[in-house]
Amino acid sequence: MKPEAGQIYGNRYRLVDRIAIGGMGEVWRAHDEVILRDVAIKILKPEFMGDPGFLERFRVEARHAARVDHEGIADVYDYGEGSGSAYLVMELVSGDSLARIIEKRIRLTSVEVLSIMEQTARALHAAHEDGLVHRDVKPGNLLITPSGKVKITDFGIARVADQVALTATGQVMGTVQYLAPEQATGKQATPSTDIYSLGIVAYEALTGRRPFTGESQMVIAMAQINDKPPAMGQDIDQRVQDLVLACLAKKPNQRPGSALDLSNRARALRLQLEGVSPTEIFNQDQTPTVRTRVIEPDPKTEPSEKPPIIWPWLALIGLLFAAAAGVMIAIVLSLMSEQQSEVPVPTFEPTVQPTETPTEDLIPTVVVLLTDVIGKNVADASIFLKERGLVVDAVPGEPLELEDPRILTVYKADGLGQVKVGATVKIYYYIQQTTIPAPTESVPGSEPTDGSIPLPSSSVSPFPSPSPTGGSGN
Repeated sequence: MKPEAGQIYGNRYRLVDRIAIGGMGEVWRAHDEVILRDVAIKILKPEFMGDPGFLERFRVEARHAARVDHEGIADVYDYGEGSGSAYLVMELVSGDSLARIIEKRIRLTSVEVLSIMEQTARALHAAHEDGLVHRDVKPGNLLITPSGKVKITDFGIARVADQVALTATGQVMGTVQYLAPEQATGKQATPSTDIYSLGIVAYEALTGRRPFTGESQMVIAMAQINDKPPAMGQDIDQRVQDLVLACLAKKPNQRPGSALDLSNRARALRLQLEGVSPTEIFNQDQTPTVRTRVIEPDPKTEPSEKPPIIWPWLALIGLLFAAAAGVMIAIVLSLMSEQQSEVPVPTFEPTVQPTETPTEDLIPTVVVLLTDVIGKNVADASIFLKERGLVVDAVPGEPLELEDPRILTVYKADGLGQVKVGATVKIYYYIQQTTIPAPTESVPGSEPTDGSIPLPSSSVSPFPSPSPTGGSGN
């Protein structure tokens, strides 16, 4: 059932208007008819209902998000399935996504970005403490309220660290523009993975562009693994740049030690930029000032009639002492230099580090997500895969009625994730159930029919006639 305004889900949630469309489903504003409040309801796309993997991921989104109680994470109220749909009821956050804010404003100020980093990292720390890694931190999943508060949404592809992943081994989850290097290589996501993604978000918000771009997901993923981010610009405070680039370190152990550490550092830097002195932030002691005191003469002391003339002698003695001290210093320095000359000085030759070349497991791979092909026309999906160096095995699948708009739409795919170039990807698409009437006259050699002959699905080609294409169907 396609979501439409006025529909009722779970006998209580009436759809009002659509907020957004994502890879897995649609998000609607809805009204809870039972307790009379507005909520957000995320409805899984119908084409995914037949995929147990997608449905299970949608179920665990509710459990994952509900596990963490933090003001920076959108609350989950309810989950349900029925009438061919699955839905998730969440807190309706007033405001806009960071993605739309960046789209409108292009660039945010350093103070604004530091505030977003501070709040987001603190909320992520709460999730990390509960063993949960988000794995898809991006501007579209960060909602900003009118007062500037940040709410994290969409824990749908999060991985619980102490449980077995729902995805196949090596399958890449997340949005490639914000993938950490360890994600792009199919390794296990950790709390440091979220820190990297948040660094990408901060970079984009500060500069108005993403650090790693390319013509394909493979190119972007390889850049995440191997390339350094471009310079951010001289108009951005160097301290802010240093913090963001620390988050973008290729090795997880070179990033901030935890999301809480990142939050604290972002807060301290934000306060400095706002004019709060470092001594107020860190409660450091001020350097004590040296004050002088005037010594009053003792009134009991009577001045002598005329002091003897001893200043010339004192001056002479002072000169002699200074000369002697100079000679002693020269002797000591001479002895020290002789001793140092006798000690062999180690020579440091620059060590040439071997250039790390991508392994064979990295070079010939591409990153393909289910959302790249599921729900698309089989011809477009095939072009998309072939452009990435993959072999396509398009398999005619379930038949549909003549009027069904999903005919020739891909509904299932095998062999996705991190795929080696040249590998075969199998995609399944809906076909049209067509019959033709049986012949009225018998034909020599023909078999008797029961009234209709199913048209073989292989005779209906989903692909257009060979002609130059203007680009991928992605």
